[in-house]
Amino acid sequence: MDDAKYLLIDASILPEVYSKVVTAKNLLLSGEAQSVSQASKMAGISRSAYYKYKDKIIEYKNDLQGTATFNARLQDNAGVLSSVMNEIYLAGANVLSINQSSPVNDIANVSITVSLSDSALTTEEMVNKIKEISGVKSAELIQEA
Repeated sequence: MDDAKYLLIDASILPEVYSKVVTAKNLLLSGEAQSVSQASKMAGISRSAYYKYKDKIIEYKNDLQGTATFNARLQDNAGVLSSVMNEIYLAGANVLSINQSSPVNDIANVSITVSLSDSALTTEEMVNKIKEISGVKSAELIQEA
């Protein structure tokens, strides 16, 4: 069996065909292109170039950069979690995951991981806004990447 070796390389030093293969793959994934022929044509490469490199080229994305995880204790009342989510939306953050426990003594523990790439607020400002919501018993930042 062949031992694969991987390198992380700045795309600007590679032949343009590699970036175009990534573009074609993204066109297919997004649904903008319905076929390999269409994606290849849109990206400006031949189908044979696409097939030659498609399994060997993967776009690197550091998806965890610019994320934060908040823990909150919420009163088990209708609309409290929705109000927290609305505050996150208004801050321009994108929710990646939500974990909520079943309420014990009318309090539920919630962990929310968000992407901060488009956020207009700092994590501290976001925590303070969440703490101001009626029904939020506590809120804290537990992790920031």
